[in-house]
Amino acid sequence: MAKKPSKQPRSTPDGASRNLEHGRLSQNNSRLPVRFSADSTLDNSKRGRLSPYATPSATREVLERHGLYTKYALGQNFLVNDDIVRKIIELADVQPTDHVLEVGPGIGTLTSALLQKAGRVTSIEMDHDLPAVLQDTLAPWLGRFTLLEMDALDLREEHLQRASMGIVCDGGSASKETVPSDSFLLPNKLVSNLPYAVAATIVLDYLQRFPFLQSATVMVQKEVADRMMAKPGSKTYGAYTVKLGLHARVAGRFPVAPGNFFPPPHVESAVIRLDSALATDDAGNELSPELLKAACTMADAAFATRRKTLANSCKTYFSGSPNVQTALPGIFERAGVDPRRRGETLSQEEFIRLGIAYLESRRAGGVGE
Repeated sequence: MAKKPSKQPRSTPDGASRNLEHGRLSQNNSRLPVRFSADSTLDNSKRGRLSPYATPSATREVLERHGLYTKYALGQNFLVNDDIVRKIIELADVQPTDHVLEVGPGIGTLTSALLQKAGRVTSIEMDHDLPAVLQDTLAPWLGRFTLLEMDALDLREEHLQRASMGIVCDGGSASKETVPSDSFLLPNKLVSNLPYAVAATIVLDYLQRFPFLQSATVMVQKEVADRMMAKPGSKTYGAYTVKLGLHARVAGRFPVAPGNFFPPPHVESAVIRLDSALATDDAGNELSPELLKAACTMADAAFATRRKTLANSCKTYFSGSPNVQTALPGIFERAGVDPRRRGETLSQEEFIRLGIAYLESRRAGGVGE
């Protein structure tokens, strides 16, 4: 599994999908993948590992076979420890009934393991060189694998619905293929070795927008994992932590040292599992979308200038909204939060109270939309 550069050629905007079992391609692609027969099998030497590609030699072999070694060997870091792959699968609790969503399959190191444990895998990849590689490395499991060729940040629910229904987009048109009924289900778990440059953004964005995701088990840079599970008062606690905590709770984590990659990166990594769980109010009711948005807004405002008090930081954040600035003292009073405190000292519950007060002020006419 590779860590990809943050900037790559973008694919077609509609998110063309492939069912690689049938060799289907977007007409925008000039390279046709090789077709594989249904009885394609792995080399016997690879059978003892969950992932056939989780070693330096296997990774090198795949890259050289596809003429990609020079392109990728110096710019990306591939996971090459099968024990780490197994631990990811175990932490994610991947079951045969699961439809897993993966971002950045690379050469298929983690994907091949997922396909042996899950009922179906849908992967998102924007590098145009890799579909042919995945057709090769995932040959034994292609009937349960779908590839969406697009930027993961552009993913919409409709793309996943099309993929689940076996609809292949060709230059804007679509054709429906016969697929098993269970493949109509949307993905219920995100399991990925994420591109580090966009990892934090993808996790929060998907948990906010895709309620069908029950959990996210992802490999990220250690510092990102620290932010995800930070506590109030710590240096890593910030608006991101608060917003993520409003949508999920940490269910597990383990470290991944640089030596588990080829070549070894200059950063520490971690795998973290987040279970989808909307925050609740004092009565135990899940927060409404409107209140979630308001609490997130107040978190962004509280950390707009980290070393300043809530009053000053929020005043800076709402500098373009004079009505909100005027209403801030009343918002702090209704929330029972001292405006002389700093954002990093506030708990999730206090940010929820600030969100409630912000909404009440807006409804009373004190704050504009």
